[in-house]
Amino acid sequence: MAGAQDIRRRIRSVSNMEQITKAMKMVSASKLRRAQTRLVASRPYARQLQAVLERLAQSQGSVTHPLLKKRPVEKVVYVLVTSDRGLCGGYNANLIRKTSGLIAETQQEVKMVAVGRKGRDFFRRGKMEFLAEFIGLGDNPTYNQAKEIAQEVVRLYEQGEADEVYLLYTEFVTALTQRPTQIKLLPIEQPEGQPGKSYMVEPSPEEILSTLLPKYIETEIFWTILEGKASEQGARMTAMSSASDNAKEMIAKYTLAMNRARQAAITTEISEIVSGAAALE
Repeated sequence: MAGAQDIRRRIRSVSNMEQITKAMKMVSASKLRRAQTRLVASRPYARQLQAVLERLAQSQGSVTHPLLKKRPVEKVVYVLVTSDRGLCGGYNANLIRKTSGLIAETQQEVKMVAVGRKGRDFFRRGKMEFLAEFIGLGDNPTYNQAKEIAQEVVRLYEQGEADEVYLLYTEFVTALTQRPTQIKLLPIEQPEGQPGKSYMVEPSPEEILSTLLPKYIETEIFWTILEGKASEQGARMTAMSSASDNAKEMIAKYTLAMNRARQAAITTEISEIVSGAAALE
């Protein structure tokens, strides 16, 4: 059994780690509130824009646009949204596992666009080809950053380097629950069914779609990045909470072991004193 001094040193070490994990939990909780606020504020705009595009596409059935055009699928591009830092539980691991499964099931040629350092580093070790990398977005990503990513994705699609583009990100459900999710980004799917409200379009459907469709791609990417950031902070807060609880349990066990070591040392000293006194008689 380790001595009381060694155990006391371990208790100090674990206590220092507990203070760090507590601080990280509080920071993540603060960042999570901000990320949730931005995410909730962005959802109505994204959904309304999608609804407008759906109704416009339904009411103008003959409208064509490069981002709506389907072609034989030979090249698939996955846009993977992960974090730049670790210490966030299974946030990155779950999404990477899902992505690896999708890649294994895809029969076509697969390439990737990395948004976040963790996903890029993992698949780079597997010799995956990356068409673009976007790292260091920070805890408060901007719309301009999403616009830059969207422009690159649209360029890849229009130039024929991708026949289909999928977004892979983590959907924020609650602070305790995050769900790896896949959505098809390009080509933009036209809704099926009967047309809804009819729009009077000015100047023309083609010109309006040429503006709205790239805006839709930008909004989708920005929204998924916000989803990812909220999920990352929620996962990190949960992980740091679990780490703090584990540290408390370790301190309790070490404290019990230290008390036992001290009692054993005291018992040994008493036994030596008694034995020495008996030897002098």
